[in-house]
Amino acid sequence: MNIHEYQAKSLLKKYGVSVLEGYPAFSKEEALSSLKKLSSPIKVVKAQIHAGGRGKAGGVKVAKSDDEARAAIEDIFGKTLVTPQTGPEGKKVQRLYIESGCNIVKEFYFSLLLDRTDRCFKAIASSEGGVDIEEVAESNPDAIKTLSIDPLQGTHAFQGRQLAFALGLEGKQVSAFVKFFLNAYKAFVGLDANLLEVNPLVLTAEDDIVALDAKMSFDDNALFRHPDLVEMRDPNEYDPHELEAQEEELNYIKLDGNIGCMVNGAGLAMATMDVIKLHGAAPANFLDVGGGAPKERVTKAFKLILSDTKVEGILVNIFGGIMRCDVIADGILEAAREVDLHVPLVVRLEGTNVKEGKAILENADLKIIPADDLGDAAEKVVAAVGKGA
Repeated sequence: MNIHEYQAKSLLKKYGVSVLEGYPAFSKEEALSSLKKLSSPIKVVKAQIHAGGRGKAGGVKVAKSDDEARAAIEDIFGKTLVTPQTGPEGKKVQRLYIESGCNIVKEFYFSLLLDRTDRCFKAIASSEGGVDIEEVAESNPDAIKTLSIDPLQGTHAFQGRQLAFALGLEGKQVSAFVKFFLNAYKAFVGLDANLLEVNPLVLTAEDDIVALDAKMSFDDNALFRHPDLVEMRDPNEYDPHELEAQEEELNYIKLDGNIGCMVNGAGLAMATMDVIKLHGAAPANFLDVGGGAPKERVTKAFKLILSDTKVEGILVNIFGGIMRCDVIADGILEAAREVDLHVPLVVRLEGTNVKEGKAILENADLKIIPADDLGDAAEKVVAAVGKGA
């Protein structure tokens, strides 16, 4: 789960990370009112969307007067920002963050992340932070320093000093960075985050280290421990289908293809999507109904697939282990009868109660195309969609 910058900063502040004074705004009027609360003569107006590259897209503006700030608010609020992370459709700005300015001496890049390959946390820092950090990674990779952190041992002050020296800090600046580093790690671990990115992290004229930006992403599997984080979820930043799936406890990700997929098991779902691509079409979604989903959840999953107007055909691929094939069959029929099944449906069942499941589908009053194996199923659904087109 992702959150907005202002939300991430409010969390970091609780862990002792230095941030600037700022106020979120959910309307132009609220944003204009926030200007009066800031004591700094310089204000920064920031679009709040779940995507990087806001500055280059015109979503972050520094104002040296209240008039400039008001003009920035009028320009940014309600604007659709298109960045490399939003896709061509962009994202509409429905929240702003009005923040004080500061005396910046130097900008850095800093992040903490979970490295599943090395089974540890990684701290990444660079003395060349800012909007062009991606270019730095390509043109000058030596400027990026990486530190491995053993989850069992945690962080130590000497590690913070190592990074501080690598960034060219000295004197009181080193102590300020070590404090930031240790507190940022406490927030990262304490909140079950899998990413904390601060770009830029800045050194001020007062030798303070300040998080000028903040991006946080959390492990969905740990959210039951953090109901306060769940309340921070912004439904406007999610595809409505994915939001509905979360409420129904379905593992669903919307894609750009035309073949709807319903599968039990993440690995089997990935294989199903690959075979669809192999036969010349593209999956419309990733959907894992889980190992032991009841009939009601299967019904909701089927409806979810059909609610996508891009879906021209559906492939159901079930291997019954914990999941029973007859339960899947009942769920499919129930959903198909409740909605208008206007696209070809190919079903491949194998495993527990497969005979019962196939019998249910064969005796149904619906046009269902049976398949013997995954390759056969993919070939049939692609062919059926082609004929329909």
